[in-house]
Order: sequence, then C-alpha cells, then structure tokens
Amino acid sequence: MNIIVFGSINIDLVATAPRLPVAGETLLGEDFFKVPGGKGANQAVALARLGIPTYMVGRVGPQSFGVELIKNLQASGVQTDNVFVDKNVTSGVAIITVDYAGENQIIVIPGANGRVNQEDVERLSHLLPEATALLLQLEIPIAAVVAAAQAARNASIKVILDPAPAQSDLPAELYPLVDIITPNEVEAGQLVGFPVDGEERAAEAAAVLLQRGVRCAIVKLGAKGVFCATAEEKFFVPAFQVRTVDTVAAGDAFNGGLAAALFQQFSLRQAVVWGAAAGALAATKPGAQTSLPDKFTFDAFLKEKGVGR
Repeated sequence: MNIIVFGSINIDLVATAPRLPVAGETLLGEDFFKVPGGKGANQAVALARLGIPTYMVGRVGPQSFGVELIKNLQASGVQTDNVFVDKNVTSGVAIITVDYAGENQIIVIPGANGRVNQEDVERLSHLLPEATALLLQLEIPIAAVVAAAQAARNASIKVILDPAPAQSDLPAELYPLVDIITPNEVEAGQLVGFPVDGEERAAEAAAVLLQRGVRCAIVKLGAKGVFCATAEEKFFVPAFQVRTVDTVAAGDAFNGGLAAALFQQFSLRQAVVWGAAAGALAATKPGAQTSLPDKFTFDAFLKEKGVGR
C-alpha cells in the first residue's frame, strides 16, 4: 500500500533579509539559494523521508528545472512515473522572501502546475486501488482538485486537503469529499470569513468546516499549537518549542507527519502530534524540501520529547 500526492511541483528561489519588505520598498538581502519546492512535492518528500511508500502525480516543464525537480523527488524516494513532462510550458516557480524571525512572503508562478487537468486525474485514478490516502493542495486548478477528490471518494480512499494557497471561495461540493482539512490560522480565517487567532477561534472555525461536510478539521496555529475537531472529539495539541529559522514548508511537513502516522494506523490524536513534530523540525532549517526531516531525525526528536511511536 502507499500514499498518493496530487499537486504542485515547483522550484523555489529564496532570498533572506533582516525583515520582510513593505510595499514599494527595496531592501538589501543577505543570502539567496535555489531549492526544489511546491506544496505537492514538499508533502511527497515529507512522506517518503518518513519511510512511507509515496507516489507523486503532477506536471513539470521540459527545461533544466523540470529535470532537477524529478531527480530530487526520486532521490528522496518518491515514485515519479506519473509526473508528466509538459513540453509546452515552464516548470512552476515560487519566489520566497524569508526574514530573520523565519516568517515569509511567497509569490507562486504556476507554470506546468496550472495545466494539471483531467488527464492527470486519470493517471491518478489508476493508482488508487493500492493507496490508503490522497493528499491534495490548491496550487493546481481547483477543477482538478475536485475531480481528484471525487475519484478518491469513489475508491473509498481517505482525502487530506491542505487548503493553501488560501481561497475564500472553495466550491461547496469539495468539502463533503474531504476527510481531513488542515488550514493554518490565516487560511482558516479566509475559508470561514472571520479572524482565527487562537484556540477559541480555531474551534469556531473548525465547527464551520465540519458543518460544510468535512469529517475532520485541523487548524494549525503555528507556535501556539494545533486544534483538531471531528463529530466525536475535540482536542488541542501544544506546539513543540524549537528555534525557528524558516517556516517555509512547515505546513507541508505537518501534513506529511500526520499522513505518515495515519498510514501506520495510529490514532488521530497521535497523528496530530506527529504532524506538529514534523512541522516543528522543518522550521529549524532553511528552505522547503531541504528542511524536511528524515526518519532517523524524526524518531530521535519524538524520543527526545517523550513522544512514543
């Protein structure tokens, strides 16, 4: 059995600076680097590094970025036979600014990701009989996301949706197809139409999302922790305290840890703890996929924090 990730594959161009610029301002930066990214690819790598058999379905362009992105996925243990090389467009690119506190601003140019369509959903559908879960994000066209979720639901496969980049107008028909939705506080606020700035507001947002048809709502509150709600239970998991360097891909690491635990049939509460641990570890290193923990590092962190497998 395996987990499928259907989503974006980008190259990240990252600049670091003392703080994030305001509109119209020019800042002198400190460093620049290029790393593989994209929320879909990040989540696939997060899973594979935790030892989970992982299949990636998506698109890249034919130029050097595309070759590099596929090779990096393979080097991390991700199966890439269903990553399509679209010769008519460039690979997706994310332009990222990170400040000294680890906060970031991101501009994403979709490229090949913007051309993901029903053909890709059909490639995905062939993999579903051997899958236990499908991970989705919103860096590909929403029509493809809905179609993929519907295909997974028809095959009785668990659907985990990271609603990022945030959208306030997600199709109503998508929510009932989602088993677990994992917005951060900003994304949750945009989904439900009111600010989400703490545990109480997270609980209110989760209740709205459950009413819309999702089976489990997990609201990530950064350094404050994680709130989780289903029809049967509600609980809060405090954040692991780490020295934050860069929060890029911390949310993707969370989804990787969450899905990895569920793959191994741990409880939902333990899965949320695993997600919080993976996200915390990712925040201690710069870059997207370069920050994602391997199984040895992850297990050592759990042991250090007194969290059993």
